[in-house]
Amino acid sequence: MEITVKSIAVSIVMVTVLTWIWRVVNWVWLRPKRLEKYLRQQGLSGNSYKFLYGDLKDNSIMMKQAKSNPINLTDDVSTYLFPFLHKSIYNYGKNCFTWTGPIPKVNIMKPDQIKDIFNKINDFPKVNANPLTNMLGTGLASHDGDKWAKHRKIINPAFHVEKLKHMLPAFYQSCNEMISKWDKLMCKDGSCELDVWPFLVTLTSDVISRTAFGSNFEQGKRIFQLQTELAALTMQAAQSVYIPGWRLLPTKRNKRMKEICKEVQASLMSIIKNREIAMKAGEAAKDDLLGILMESNLREIEEHGVGITIKDVIEECKLFYFAGAETTSVLLVWTMILLSHHQDWQARAREEVFQVFGNQKPDFDGLNHLKVVQMIFYEVMRLYPPVIALARAVPKETKLGNLSLPAGVQVSLPILMVHHDQELWGDDAMEFKPERFSDGISKATKNQVSYLPFSWGPRICIGQNFALMEAKMALAIILQSFSFELSQSYVHAPRVVITLQPQHGAHLIIRKL
Repeated sequence: MEITVKSIAVSIVMVTVLTWIWRVVNWVWLRPKRLEKYLRQQGLSGNSYKFLYGDLKDNSIMMKQAKSNPINLTDDVSTYLFPFLHKSIYNYGKNCFTWTGPIPKVNIMKPDQIKDIFNKINDFPKVNANPLTNMLGTGLASHDGDKWAKHRKIINPAFHVEKLKHMLPAFYQSCNEMISKWDKLMCKDGSCELDVWPFLVTLTSDVISRTAFGSNFEQGKRIFQLQTELAALTMQAAQSVYIPGWRLLPTKRNKRMKEICKEVQASLMSIIKNREIAMKAGEAAKDDLLGILMESNLREIEEHGVGITIKDVIEECKLFYFAGAETTSVLLVWTMILLSHHQDWQARAREEVFQVFGNQKPDFDGLNHLKVVQMIFYEVMRLYPPVIALARAVPKETKLGNLSLPAGVQVSLPILMVHHDQELWGDDAMEFKPERFSDGISKATKNQVSYLPFSWGPRICIGQNFALMEAKMALAIILQSFSFELSQSYVHAPRVVITLQPQHGAHLIIRKL
């Protein structure tokens, strides 16, 4: 009897070990090779799969080589940021595939296929990312299906036009504080050299702190600093092969990411709990993003019995903080850099601002009439989109145009390269020409889905109007107060830290008007 029990135990252990070995072998070799064969049968081309790492090592080498060479402001930044993908497209065509570890990614750049991917949100859901990267926030942008629909419905009122109007004073106050700092830095001749990037980061962090939580930047500063550090660590994690269970190991990076996540959650939980106590005591909900979100959630619970949890609210707040500040700060910094280089467009924008507002405080209606400023923003986001690429999963075999994509691959949407594609935008695709948007986005794109700074379709960024209104306010006030040009110390080196940022800052010469 004892021998039989031992035999059964040994058999169970052997089956378990063999099953585990099979799964590992399947993950790192058999499945990737099977997917590669399928893709080649579809007429797609790419490098042959390399054990475990795929193209990651080659991509890393090419990235280092690209970044070792200086580039000019007029160069195509996509070759600097996507050197490996550029080479793959040159060798295999636009619909090539590349490897992120054992996962093949099919590159998609045709507008009709991009449109299908963004419209068919259930067929092409968000990629289930490395769990470490989820620490940055798993709010609306990370959800799919019914959960996404419920969150979108509850959050939507916070970004209604009428609510944005009430947020203008916070925009204005934060902008004025930045301008006051710049005034104090002026030399006797009314000019100074300044790295405007950290000031713009502080500005947009201040705005999101006030509009999301009703606090000033000093109170929200710690949360933002932690989220910024977490973003850098997240990028490191995203560029590595994800090995299941790796996040549980007590590595220095894993431990720090968990520490940050814990502190951010504790801070946000405190803010939310205080709001809940105030609301239960009969206080009216505050007219900030958190207040509107909590009021909308309460209404959803009263009407349908189920809303979103406190944990969900915390994740949405983390997303407010990161996405709300990042998108606008990068839009403003690239706008100031490009207007420093293109003084004619800076002059046109300033002339428009003075025609609409004079020296008066910008108001909502006037900001909506800034056509030249809006054209400039559209062109800046075409050349320097905040997010340069998106990926979508393929959970089951799915048709995409003339392609049949097998379950397990991903589709990659290189937004930056689509925005710079001469077949879509003409021979002047790399030139800064805001006039291409003089009749709006539809005319500029010839009604094709080729302009994606805020994504597209049902999942288009819910905060795009917030970001553009804040950016218009900031640029209008800057143009009323200063002129600016590139400093000789400016080094053009865009880099990706979730969003597209200037690695060495934005050193400008600013002059008081």
